[in-house]
Amino acid sequence: MSGHGSPLAQPLQRPSAGRIAVYAGLLLLGALTGLAGALVQAGWFPGGLLLALAGAAGLFLGGARAARGRGGAVAPAAGWMIAVIVCTAGRPEGDYLFGAGGGSYLFLLGGMALAVICATLAFGRQPVGPDVRLGK
Repeated sequence: MSGHGSPLAQPLQRPSAGRIAVYAGLLLLGALTGLAGALVQAGWFPGGLLLALAGAAGLFLGGARAARGRGGAVAPAAGWMIAVIVCTAGRPEGDYLFGAGGGSYLFLLGGMALAVICATLAFGRQPVGPDVRLGK
């Protein structure tokens, strides 16, 4: 064997400090986007909902491009999800950040759907070398 096998057959490498910093930054940006979207989506319905979802989708796809892989979409999606779940929890006083309206559910479900779509459609690693094309 020449060693030009599948990328999955290659040994795992430890991520660099720069890549970890990029993912941590994307996680933080995702949490901030989720918090901002939670506040905006109900304030200017339906424009705020569309603005919040467009911002989340832009961050997810931008993260995938910045990190050159699916992990760049997953990191901000995880931060977004954590922030939104924390915002949905009620406080002991009985206060809620989200109302029980349809816009809140559209924000939650739409954001989750966008996270899955962006992570699935993000640019994955492409194989390199002479074995990439069939028939050669």
